[in-house]
Amino acid sequence: MFGTSAPLAINVSLYRKINYDPVKSFAPVIQIGQLPNVLVVNPSVPVKNVSELIAYGKAHPGKLSYASSGNGASSHLAGVLFNNLAGTDFQHVPYKGTGPALNDLLGGQVSMTFTDVLTALPFIKSGKVRALGVTTKARSQALPDVPTVAEQGVNGFDVSVFFGVVAPAGTPAPVIAKLNHAFAEALQKPDVRKTLLAQGLEFAPSTTPEQLGGFVKSEVTKWHTVVQKSGAQLD
Repeated sequence: MFGTSAPLAINVSLYRKINYDPVKSFAPVIQIGQLPNVLVVNPSVPVKNVSELIAYGKAHPGKLSYASSGNGASSHLAGVLFNNLAGTDFQHVPYKGTGPALNDLLGGQVSMTFTDVLTALPFIKSGKVRALGVTTKARSQALPDVPTVAEQGVNGFDVSVFFGVVAPAGTPAPVIAKLNHAFAEALQKPDVRKTLLAQGLEFAPSTTPEQLGGFVKSEVTKWHTVVQKSGAQLD
């Protein structure tokens, strides 16, 4: 199965009834990579970086809002994590999808959003939104001059949509090894890399099954805490 952050890390905390365990039900094969998000603000917000945003938010409590593509989406939970780590109280405004959220951000109805780099890039280049920080640990290849949120003082902030391949739990180790080798080989092909890079993907630093397994466990733990603090529940 080709899985993403939601089924492999977040949904287990968002739903009371779910018929699988993301750690125990699957055998990790390989992490493909991740899609970085970026924190962008409407140009009317008088800040140039994350530190200024935090200071402005604390000086004007309740004034700033952030749009998401819906309750429980990574763009929602990113804001919850930011508030928790930075001590801000940005107000969450959920939308039915990324498009409506971006439309209201461009129109100034909301102050900011956390969205994927590829979606935000044309609006950043045209000056319709201002990029304050990339949400991953490392800077994005697509926005190399934009520092990460963590670089700007919000320690521990790391948000992305990750992609990985898993098999059913109990799959024999030789089969996992064979699958891992085949996917790792494919990911080295120039045409494959070119296609994925064009979609904004940042490749995983390691392609071992053990790396994906450890990463999924850490993501489940992280997002469980964030979901609990958010109060989001989808069933």
